[in-house]
Amino acid sequence: MTQPYDHRPLPAVRPGYYRGESYRIEESVGFLMKQVVEMLSRAMDERMEEYSLTDAQWRPLLMLQRHTSETATGLARNVGCDAGAVTRMIDRLEDKGLVRRVRNADDRRVQNIELTDDGKRAVAVVPYVISDVLNAHLADLSDEEVGQLKSLLKRILARGRQFHEGR
Repeated sequence: MTQPYDHRPLPAVRPGYYRGESYRIEESVGFLMKQVVEMLSRAMDERMEEYSLTDAQWRPLLMLQRHTSETATGLARNVGCDAGAVTRMIDRLEDKGLVRRVRNADDRRVQNIELTDDGKRAVAVVPYVISDVLNAHLADLSDEEVGQLKSLLKRILARGRQFHEGR
C-alpha cells in the first residue's frame, strides 16, 4: 500500500505561493523557467548550426575562452554534467581541431584543455549569436523589466544556494 506523502515543507521566510492541493504545473515558476531555458537553448542551437557548433560544444569553448575552466573537471562542474560526458565532448572538439589537451606543468597527472587557433576563431562568434538570440527573445521587455528579471533570478539563485548549503 502506498504511504501518504509526509508533508514537511522546506523552510520559507514567509508563507509560500504554492499549495499541493491547488498546484498547476503550467503556473509553476520552475516549469516556466525550464521552458524558457529550453526555448533559448533550441534557438541558440539553430543559430550555432551554421557555425557547426552544438549547445554541448559552444558552452565549453566559451568557458575556455573566458578562462573560467581549464580542465575536464572544471568544465564538467561549470557545464553541469558528469566527467564522462565532458571527456566525450572534449574528444569531439579535439577531433574537430578546436581544442587540444596539454599536460599541466605543475602536475603531470592533470591535462589542461586549450583552444586551438581554429577554436579561437570558432568561439569568437559565440557571444554575438548569444546576444542576438537573447535580444530577440527579450524584445518585448523594457530595459527596466530585463534588469528586474535578472535581479529576481539572481535572488532566487542566492536563496537556493543558501538552502542547499544549509542542509
